[in-house]
Amino acid sequence: MDKSIRRYDSLGAMKADEYEAWQRLPPSERIRAVSELTSALYGLTKNTRDVPRLQRTLVRLKRPQR
Repeated sequence: MDKSIRRYDSLGAMKADEYEAWQRLPPSERIRAVSELTSALYGLTKNTRDVPRLQRTLVRLKRPQR
């Protein structure tokens, strides 16, 4: 990660540079970064570190006796 400080003349120039920086990363690094940002957001909004996962639905059907 590049942690240098840059000065921009406009918001458009900053956004263009940010877009190019993300495009230079390989897809696996982009996914990792999104995962870290998502975890950080959950950490800000939840008091616990347990992140709720998708729940599986279990249905039990009774078959008629033969």
